Order: sequence, then C-alpha cells, then structure tokens
Amino acid sequence: MTITVTTDTAPAADTLPRADLRARLARRAVGHEAASAWIDVYAPATGAPLGRVPRGTEADIEAAVQAARTAGAAWARVPVQERAEVLLRFHDLVLDRQDEVLDLLQLENGKVRVHAFEEVLDAAATARYYAHAGPEHLKVRRRQGAMPPFTQAWEHRHPRGVVGFIVPWNYPLSLGIGDALPALLAGNGAVIKPDQQTPYSTLWAVDLLEEAGLPGGVAQVVTGAGSELGVPLIDRVDYVMFTGSTAVGRTVAARAGERLIECSMELGGKNAMLVLDDAPLKRTVDGALRACFSNAGQLCISMERMYVVDAIYDTFVPRFAEATRNLKLGGDLGYGADVGCLISPRQLATVSEHVDDARGKGATVLAGGRARPDLGPSFYEPTVLQGVTPAMTAYATETFGPVVSIYRVSGVEEAIARANESDYGLNFSVWSADTKRAHHLATRLQAGTVGINEGYASGWGSVDAPMGGFKDSGTGRRHGEHGIVKYTEPQTVSVQRGVPLSVPPGLPAGVYARVMTAGLKLLKRAPGIR
Repeated sequence: MTITVTTDTAPAADTLPRADLRARLARRAVGHEAASAWIDVYAPATGAPLGRVPRGTEADIEAAVQAARTAGAAWARVPVQERAEVLLRFHDLVLDRQDEVLDLLQLENGKVRVHAFEEVLDAAATARYYAHAGPEHLKVRRRQGAMPPFTQAWEHRHPRGVVGFIVPWNYPLSLGIGDALPALLAGNGAVIKPDQQTPYSTLWAVDLLEEAGLPGGVAQVVTGAGSELGVPLIDRVDYVMFTGSTAVGRTVAARAGERLIECSMELGGKNAMLVLDDAPLKRTVDGALRACFSNAGQLCISMERMYVVDAIYDTFVPRFAEATRNLKLGGDLGYGADVGCLISPRQLATVSEHVDDARGKGATVLAGGRARPDLGPSFYEPTVLQGVTPAMTAYATETFGPVVSIYRVSGVEEAIARANESDYGLNFSVWSADTKRAHHLATRLQAGTVGINEGYASGWGSVDAPMGGFKDSGTGRRHGEHGIVKYTEPQTVSVQRGVPLSVPPGLPAGVYARVMTAGLKLLKRAPGIR
C-alpha cells in the first residue's frame, strides 16, 4: 500500500492504516484519562497526522513508578520459569501479529518494511534467548569460600526494583521492548519513555506482553518529551537504561550518579568499515549497502566511514557508488523500496548541512547528495562522499543519516590507525576473504563490536554476546549475561563452619598468624582452589 499526500491537504489520522489500533494504544499510556495536553504524531514519509498521545507529566512518571513498584514486587515472587513462559508467548505473538507492528513502524518511523522486519526478528530473538538462557544467568551460584572447606559462599541475584528506559526514535520496537525483556525476566518493574515521535510501536509491545501473561502494571509507558520527563524518571527509578546521543548520555550519567544508581548507555558512533585487498567484491558491495544505508543510516551501529585499501579502491568504489545510485527510495507499506526517509525535517536539515559543508569545502559527491521533496518531506538520497577532510563536519561528527565517507588507505596498518582515531568505538567491520586474518585484525580495533564480512546484523543478532561501545560510545552492555545481570543486585551469603576466621580463644595471636600463613601456602597448591 502506498501512502500519498497532496501539497494542499493531508489525510486525516483516521484514514490511514491501523487508525483504530493507534487510537487504542494511545489509551494505554499513563495519564491518558486526565491528560490536559497532547502530542501530535506524524508520519515522516508524508507529514500526515497519525494521531496523538498524552503529553506526560512528572505526576505521570510518579504514578507509573509507584504502580510498577507495587506490581513488580508481586511479579518478582513469580518463579523465574513462569516469567520465562510469558516471554515465550510474547515471542509467538510478535511473529503471529507482525503485520500490525510492521505497519506501525513504517508509519511512525518512515523506514522501509524490510528494515522494520529486522525489529520483529530482534524482538522475537531477544524474547526467545532470555526465556531460555535467562534463568541460568540468574540462578544461585556456589562461590569459593574464604577457607575451604570450612567456609561456603553463594551468590544470589535480586531484582533492583523499577528500571527506567529512555528509548530513541530510530528503533522503537527493538529498543522500546528489547532492553526491557531481560529486566522483566529478572523480576523488575519497568517504566518506558519512548520518543514522542514514535510511541505506538512501544505501546504495542507492552500491550502484547500483557496479552502474553505479564501482569498489568508491571510495565508502564509514559509518552512525552525526554527533556520534560527524563529527569523525573531518573530521580525515581532504581536503574536507568538509555540509548541516544553521547551529549545527552553524559547528562543522564551525571544525574544517575547523583543518586548513586547505576546506568547502562549505548551512545553515539562514527563507525568504520575496513575493506581489505582480498575482500570479495560483490559480497562487500552488497554488504556495504546494508551497512551504510539500512534505516536510512539512522542506526547507531551503521557505517559512516569506509577505509578501502589502495589495491582494491579503484575497483570497489565505482561499483559501490553505482549500486548506491540504484537503490530505490520509497514510503510504501510493503517490501518494495530499499531505503526509507529520515525521521523529520530537522534530521533532514542535519544531513543536508553535513553534505553541503563537505561539498562546499572540496569533497566529491559520488552518489546522492540531495533531498527528495518529490517523494516526501524528509527523504534524502543515499550519499557517498570522497575527499572528506578533518575540516569538514562529516569527518568526525556522527551524521546519523544515509551518508558515508570513503577514504583510500595504503594498507591494513593505516586502515586500523585511522579507524581507531575516532572518539567513538561502537561497531566496526572488516571485509576480507581470509576470515582468520580479519579476526586477528578485529581484535586491534577499538570498538565494542566488530563484524567480519557483515556490517551489523551478525553482531547485533548474536544475542548471547554482549553489545556495547568503547570510549564515547557508551558504558555497560546489552545482550548476553551482561544484559540481564545488570538489572539485578548481587548478594553474597556465606556460612562459616568449624574453624573461625579470627583468633580462637586461648590461642596466641602470633601462633594463629603462623598457622594461617602455612595454611595459605598449602591452599596455593591445592587442586581446585582459586
């Protein structure tokens, strides 16, 4: 289905697909009954109105946290295997009802359907992984005591209480619910603040979780502006998960630090792709298109810098530029287009400024380089730049759009050095026919995730492995064991039997010290003792 809008009038919200669903979901937001102000939501592909959601207040945050704390306390007492069953039912519902959320994602975000489907895959895979692996990550673990065998110790994991999630607009399903699933499995309540531009997909996910058996109230959604709700949320929850810009992340971390609560953050990136001299040409061109232009480049882990070894540069770059020019832009609700639009005219202005600045200072545009108002108010062509220098904004600043800068390098060493010179270190990739060689080189790159012959999907999709950034790209990790135990407080319970760990009555302290010294020397050589 193609959505069109004339230059004179835009279609009413109730004439676009899923109008009844959007209206029902808006009523799930905390505070909708007494909301005195509302936020209008628009389809970025056309500028058409999609509906409105409550403009949440500090009082709504307070109510949401209190409700999640009360309901979460009861939820924490539910056996973890029963909590896991909720995630498995959610997994099935997401796959069975995917057409609903695919429409919502395309309407409120502007991404093409194949990129929206990545979010469906991610939500289902995350639910499946934590349903199966989460109980193992949370189980009580026997730890070595201070004086084996007289001392025994166990590690228990307790939920933190209420976790606050501040969610960006670029992946409102993956980031709106994917981070919350392990927190919920760990027995926490959750308060989720989606971006005001993309509230419906997150509301849909919470609605589906309750259909899957999550008790009402455990997960709360407050809609509104982050500038108004972020601080009240941080001030009330017991842990914060934030995904967004590095600048805002510093503010979030400082506020959390004042309260002595922990936070995990995935922040900005200026991700680098290294194309080595033996890179398989067709596979690398096709992979680079996905790595650079998925979700119109509005992806924290997409590639904005490409370092191509001299020996392959003159073959690879023209083919990549030609393939970029052949990508199809569109806003259809279907699988027809390759690249969608930017989230807003504001984001379009940022992308245009970066490209115009580079062009004006001498960079060459090999593909794209212009807005496409003929397609909609926020479309911009996938763009390949050559000759970008440190004097240009696009050189080191995250563009967060369909723009990649290509650099010729003499060899592997220069490629690694230039990739690592960035303040960011989120997600890099290496392309080579020799995967063993590429793996070795990957360990020298200063990034939390490095893909070999894949831009981002293999790293992100490996849910059992931690995902996060080095340097200014964030702190903490999502996915894997890290992605669930961070939502818990570890507690050690120890038992001392027989010999005490202090000077026994009647024994001279000097004798005690000599005995303990001899014992420690024996333990150093004892098998199985660490």
